Amino acid sequence: MSRKGLMCGNEAMAEAAITAGCRCYFGYPITPQNEVTAYMSRRMPEVGGQFVQSESEVAAINMVFGAAAIGARAFTSSSSPGISLMQEGISYLAGNELPSVIVNIMRGGPGLGNIGPSQADYFQATRGGGHGDYRTIVLAPASVQELADQMFLAFDLADKYRNPVMVIADGVLGQIVEPVEFSPKETANLPKKDWALTGCSGRAPNKIRSLVLGDNELLEHNRKLQAKYRAMEESEIRYESLETDGADIILVAYGSPSRTCRSLLKKYRQEGYRIGLFRPITLWPFPYKALAEAAHGSRMVLVVEMSAGQLVEDVRLALLNDSIIRLLGKPGGEVIQSHEVQSEIEKIIEEFKIKGR
Repeated sequence: MSRKGLMCGNEAMAEAAITAGCRCYFGYPITPQNEVTAYMSRRMPEVGGQFVQSESEVAAINMVFGAAAIGARAFTSSSSPGISLMQEGISYLAGNELPSVIVNIMRGGPGLGNIGPSQADYFQATRGGGHGDYRTIVLAPASVQELADQMFLAFDLADKYRNPVMVIADGVLGQIVEPVEFSPKETANLPKKDWALTGCSGRAPNKIRSLVLGDNELLEHNRKLQAKYRAMEESEIRYESLETDGADIILVAYGSPSRTCRSLLKKYRQEGYRIGLFRPITLWPFPYKALAEAAHGSRMVLVVEMSAGQLVEDVRLALLNDSIIRLLGKPGGEVIQSHEVQSEIEKIIEEFKIKGR
């Protein structure tokens, strides 16, 4: 039977990870994701899992490395400056092709910043904050239910591609309480991991390493990784496109700002204005082609983000026409209010003399 209830986003995400078969969690407390650590400290012993409050975020990501190397489903969570400390470890996970899940409940920055909700880690997540040519799939939920659902997806994609997967959400989504449903999931038959370090009795020993010194050996390893990333780009793009056909104005947003945009979409549609919403769900691979098709023929694309202008860079790459793109960016851990988005929409309506009903 499915389970339903009211939960905050952080706790729903943690319970989803357990339901998905995660039995190893390593993390260090930092606001606004502390509920994850507290929840896992209680629940992991109940399901026979391993919980360690590490001495630092650097230690946490390396514990994930160890658990992933023996084939366990493992994850860690943190918030912006903590994720920065994990970047070397994430590069090692990618280089060694170890499936793992990293969650970032973003806060205001740069530096220690504040504990307010933010989306200022977009570049870090989508461009890779560590060293070397590597990629991580980046999922961006917009509700507590999606936070839970995307944890299942994150673990499955990590195992499918033997690669770290990142889930990013702003502090609003981590703290907000909403209904969530957990459907029964089959976790007893997790994928076999013949590459894992499980002891070599009866078989040749497995090796996991990213120090590659032979002639052209690292080149060939990188070519293998790049082929895997191209496969991700071909198969794992996800997005939501609402009322974009024939729209004069397209709103582009992810996470909690997309919820604000969705409410305004309904308002303006009722008044006869042709306004649409495009929401990327995978921030990498980014849905460039889908956004270009959705925005074809529109008069203006308004990018709404809780950062100074990071998502807008991918929108520019998708559309290759900066003259039809405007940015409403709000950095510093400040929530974008509905009236702020509405004000920008009204300016566009007036400037282009867009007619309603």
